[in-house]
Amino acid sequence: MSERKKKYIQLCQENDIPIFSQYFWLDAVCGEENWDVILIEEQGNILASLPYYLNYIEGGFEIRKAPLTQNNGVFFYYPSKIKYESKISFEHKVLDKVIDEIEKLNISNFRQYFHYSFENWLPFYWRGYTQSTRYTYIIEDTSNIEAIYKKFNGNIRTNIKKADSIVRVYDDLSYEDFYNLNRKTYGRQGLDIPYSFELFERLYQNLDKNGLVKILTAKDEKENIHSAALFAQDSDSVYYLMSGSDQEYRSSQSLTLLIYEGIKLASQHGKKFDFEGSMKKNIEKFFRQFGAVQVPYFDISKVFNKRTGQKND
Repeated sequence: MSERKKKYIQLCQENDIPIFSQYFWLDAVCGEENWDVILIEEQGNILASLPYYLNYIEGGFEIRKAPLTQNNGVFFYYPSKIKYESKISFEHKVLDKVIDEIEKLNISNFRQYFHYSFENWLPFYWRGYTQSTRYTYIIEDTSNIEAIYKKFNGNIRTNIKKADSIVRVYDDLSYEDFYNLNRKTYGRQGLDIPYSFELFERLYQNLDKNGLVKILTAKDEKENIHSAALFAQDSDSVYYLMSGSDQEYRSSQSLTLLIYEGIKLASQHGKKFDFEGSMKKNIEKFFRQFGAVQVPYFDISKVFNKRTGQKND
């Protein structure tokens, strides 16, 4: 392991870095040898980090969004008590150095989704990168679960009450059974599940080792599984990562109840609840009905010459 990655692992252990950029997440979804990190340092202090997934394509490599990963991007480590104007100047100086390091990698393409805390992409724009906006939905303050419930759309509250009369919530489902249920959900739509069991197993085990994952399951009185949802958390948020439902029992609306239980989990730990975003119209509408706030984040990219890694004129 490089000294750079060792430094980053220590950085993760000592700072509140979001779960999708934690070293153990990257180990699981990328493979330990397939991710790296750019560190910008000055006088022994780390000013910024950019973890990335390095993917092999015909003729070279590209930096792309890692599997099952909502975002990565640049994280800054600011000097204390920095004023706003100085903060922007700091970002511009550091991002120029980050971009220099990206372009030394001789890659064919760069594309990452950045964490929503990253707001200043101007230095990327000035260097020929493009940006499109994506959205997640977040419940920022989960401290008052009764107040949150009142903000739910009427259909959501009705569906929670319906599900509550049919099923009970458990946390005893194995990750193997969860994966099979999730795979059936994709199959019902005529799709192959987009990640292997081996990848999912690594991710689950890495999260479980750190006490950061919970699977909630809705079962009826005959022990029939209606649906299951997997939640992960870091120091800041609980994330709704994935779910699966049995086609035969979809009318029970049990998944809505499980998401509500995930929000309660966030409330118990004093954390935000992040729906982890979707650009699909029907999913976006469903998330919005929980009273969550729409939060934008950046999809930043650049295409380089495939042979040299240098930009086309």
